[in-house]
Amino acid sequence: MNKFNLQNIIRENVKAMKAYSSARDEYVSDGSKMIFLDANENPFETGVNRYPDPLQRGLKAVLAAQKNVSEDQILLGNGSDEVLDLLFRGFCDPKTDNIITLPPTYGMYTVLANLNEIEERKVELNLDFQPDVDAILKVVDEHSKLLFICSPNNPTGNTIASEKIKTLLEKFNGLVVIDEAYIDFSNQESWISELSNYTNLIVTQTLSKAYGLAGIRLGLCYASAEIISVLNKIKPPYNVNELTQKRALERISDLDAVSSEVNSVLNERAKLIEALKTICFVETIFPTEANFVLARVDDATKRYNELLEKGIVIRNRTTQPLCENTLRFTVGTASENEELIKALLSISKP
Repeated sequence: MNKFNLQNIIRENVKAMKAYSSARDEYVSDGSKMIFLDANENPFETGVNRYPDPLQRGLKAVLAAQKNVSEDQILLGNGSDEVLDLLFRGFCDPKTDNIITLPPTYGMYTVLANLNEIEERKVELNLDFQPDVDAILKVVDEHSKLLFICSPNNPTGNTIASEKIKTLLEKFNGLVVIDEAYIDFSNQESWISELSNYTNLIVTQTLSKAYGLAGIRLGLCYASAEIISVLNKIKPPYNVNELTQKRALERISDLDAVSSEVNSVLNERAKLIEALKTICFVETIFPTEANFVLARVDDATKRYNELLEKGIVIRNRTTQPLCENTLRFTVGTASENEELIKALLSISKP
């Protein structure tokens, strides 16, 4: 049984600090017509002359109902990268603590570890792109604060086996962060449903992928109310702007449109996989539950450059662990995929 105690891993300076209290924290509008002279704002109406709600209450109310959690279990950030950075700053002491990552995986974990002067302990996935639980637990010590699991994983596309994640949740005496940026393209249920069973579980999601809102930068974090309260204490007061909040609320209120687009991506993904099977230089197509396909080819750099010459930009992942000579193809629209397949067939000719 995990003896996890959140108080044991919060940084002492964070425990002692008092959060900044903004004007919009001290007075929360109930919708009544008021004259606001409290925040030194420009009084002339532009649509954005007032500070945004620092706790994004309207947006959280809809998300809470959709995800079956309480509003105090949600943190919103300026992209998922801000959410991840807050985890480092809330729970990891620079030059003392460490985090664990499972390469090949999302590169920002490493960037943020370096930025915050936190040691990163890397435990590579196995050849099936699954974690080696025993190897992970062997590198854990009393200063291991965060374990990052990306599922579906980027750049490999596969989901991480649930029994392995459960074992880590039970045996890792720190916070297990499951990055679900691509969960909407997967058949796997979100780990949000397990929040009540694991006090050390954090789930991050984004509106950048399935929701098509990469340009507004909105990251989502779901965890216990206790964890969220720590993150709220250290986040900038107005980290999610008014335009982002409004655009996000419009989008999450139209789930039929989101679902239709996701289904289109899934259909196109299946077509792309079938087409890749016919390309002579494609050696392996890896299983995927994301909106992209990772494939091993004969010469990734050569094929990347050939596609670039035909006006198609993909991602060469050959420098990543276990990903030698791999290319990552994001699933586009039907017409974009037709152009990609046409280009692949063209460069595959002897």
